[in-house]
Amino acid sequence: MIKNKNKVAIISTSLGNGGAEKFASLLSFMLENLNIEVHNIIINDGIDFESGGALLNLGIDGESRFPFFKKIKKGFLLNQYLKEKQIDVVIDNRSRNNLARELITNWIYGNRKKIAVVHSFKLDNYFPKSVFWSQFLYRKTDKIICVSNAIEKEIQLKFNLKNTTTIYNSYDFSRSKIRKQVVNAEDYILYFGRLDDKVKNFNLMLEAFSISKLFEQGIKLVLMGDGPDLNTIEDSIKTFQLERHVAILPFTSNPFDIVQQAKFTLLTSRYEGFPMSIVESLALGTPVVAVDCQSGPREIVIDEYNGLLVENYNVKNLASAFKRMFADQDLYTFCKDNAVKSVAHLSIETISKQWETILS
Repeated sequence: MIKNKNKVAIISTSLGNGGAEKFASLLSFMLENLNIEVHNIIINDGIDFESGGALLNLGIDGESRFPFFKKIKKGFLLNQYLKEKQIDVVIDNRSRNNLARELITNWIYGNRKKIAVVHSFKLDNYFPKSVFWSQFLYRKTDKIICVSNAIEKEIQLKFNLKNTTTIYNSYDFSRSKIRKQVVNAEDYILYFGRLDDKVKNFNLMLEAFSISKLFEQGIKLVLMGDGPDLNTIEDSIKTFQLERHVAILPFTSNPFDIVQQAKFTLLTSRYEGFPMSIVESLALGTPVVAVDCQSGPREIVIDEYNGLLVENYNVKNLASAFKRMFADQDLYTFCKDNAVKSVAHLSIETISKQWETILS
């Protein structure tokens, strides 16, 4: 346990429905349990996940006719809050690719201990285009936390930064009601997460499901979440003539009963960070079929042990993996039996200790 009660600010774009947002929520509870005074600061108004500690919502004023002045006001309020609350450590959980904005933000953070979190293999979301300016911004950061080993290696390779470390995303069901025994009313396979086609590649998922013809056995594909591409996905479902076989459910912060009842869960992303949906699925005893995209799945999914890991963009192999999880009962049972223990090292107790080390 950290003896002194550090004051830590977790700064996020929002606490809306997304992996980085869920991370911020869980981290706030982890740090609170470590006897740390936690302050959640969100730039934009959007709260789907509860959080521990205090909350400052800089986005509650709504839209402004003069967005530039609104940004200045947010910066002023952030600076004032950090001083008033005597914040010792800033954990920056935002996207950070705008050079001018980040130069100002670094000035606002001042001499406080700074920890930057990188959630995606697409480093353009977290670093300015210029290698020089990226090095300038990050070289004095106390620690760059990468959510996968693949991200850490890519940062070291691209920017030659040495102040990196990997801490995986954790899972925690302590504030969620989950039934211990579930009986499947019908068979379905499940994707749950953000409906963002540029990242998640729903066309690959839908085409593979169409080729697999699992729907001829009465098996449905369920998509659960919200995001910018709902209409695009609905159009793709019509293109593949899957209207009667694909269901779309709204986002919920507690999807775990539905995850637990799924035959298996899916991930078909173009790139990832360390997808929490895979971790949560396995922790609930539900196997995973995932593509081997850049960063994440290969550090979680062990092929033919807790699920199937498939070459990315290979629609025929993906369709075969879908069918195999139904046809090969021995394989499926083996993967299901191994699911929970395969992510035991990602429990909140283990990951909390790693954060405790960083902050102390």
